[in-house]
Amino acid sequence: MKQEIYVVGAVIIENNKILCAQRGYTDTMPLVWEFPGGKIEEGESPQEALYREVEEEMDCTVEIGEQVEHTVYEYDFAIVHLTTYYCKLLKGEPVLKEHAAFKWLSPGELLSIDWAPADMPAIEKLNQMSF
Repeated sequence: MKQEIYVVGAVIIENNKILCAQRGYTDTMPLVWEFPGGKIEEGESPQEALYREVEEEMDCTVEIGEQVEHTVYEYDFAIVHLTTYYCKLLKGEPVLKEHAAFKWLSPGELLSIDWAPADMPAIEKLNQMSF
């Protein structure tokens, strides 16, 4: 039986663009794009985990809003439960600590990069939006 992993992702919107993060070279699924975030630790709510992960990964503070999407995706290595939330930067600018790169893209540009499969339902939803 595959391990089940519960993760959260931040859909950070600023100036009508969405922050996209490229996974590092040594990560599982290297160099694919994702929303910043990570695993929910025991005892954390999804929002607490997302707040912590954004601070750890990017040295930023965010305000977490409504849920964008919840996806369950079966990878070779695990079954990933991904919940994404709209977020607003409150403090700081993204710093590359764990990711290879960041990009700010408009909703219509999101499909121009190679996303992790679990992120695709959120991408498809965001691609239809205008801010």
